[in-house]
Amino acid sequence: MNPSFRPAPGPAVRDLAARIRSLPPACGPVRLVGVDGHAGSGKSTFAEQLAAALDGAPVLRLDDVASHDALFDWTGRLLDQVIEPLTQGRTAHYAPYDWRARRFGSPRALPLAPVILVEGVGAGRRALRPHLTLLLWMELPREEAWARGRSRDGEEQREFWDAWVPAERRHFAADPSRPYADLLVRQREKGYEVLAGPAGTVGPDQPLTHGDGPPAVC
Repeated sequence: MNPSFRPAPGPAVRDLAARIRSLPPACGPVRLVGVDGHAGSGKSTFAEQLAAALDGAPVLRLDDVASHDALFDWTGRLLDQVIEPLTQGRTAHYAPYDWRARRFGSPRALPLAPVILVEGVGAGRRALRPHLTLLLWMELPREEAWARGRSRDGEEQREFWDAWVPAERRHFAADPSRPYADLLVRQREKGYEVLAGPAGTVGPDQPLTHGDGPPAVC
């Protein structure tokens, strides 16, 4: 199979996209949607599918905002470079971080769009929630997510993961996202299931969209 191939979004993701379109913007004219979860929980893949269902919505990856020296201390930079201009109805510009060169690159434009996804650990942090139209949480236990991330990244990234895990523990202990998630997203063998989150008004076990298949086998 072509490694660049991505399956078309299933009904659960398409239903979620329609729900997002119906919500009012909370960041100027933009519906900013946070996709949070533990490292290795599948945020990037899910965000790609959701972006496709939203007709190519831009995705801001927090890996481009964080750095080796500031794994989680990037709130001010994100607010200044992205949130403030979007709130004012202007194109945002941010300098993406190069994890190999260990430096920030040339500014990259993030144009206004009806929906913009913010994907990464900490997307639902306290300082960002007032600007989010919706907060999604990838529902996968942290130890399982971290094991999957380590397996994905291989031995080359072992030292990074050794530093990341305690940093993520500290972040979520001080500034948890899951209790404020509007919806929980579970990966299944085929597609996703979307359920009401802790901050939602529907019971936590009541599906809000159709699941795309049986639960993923771990």
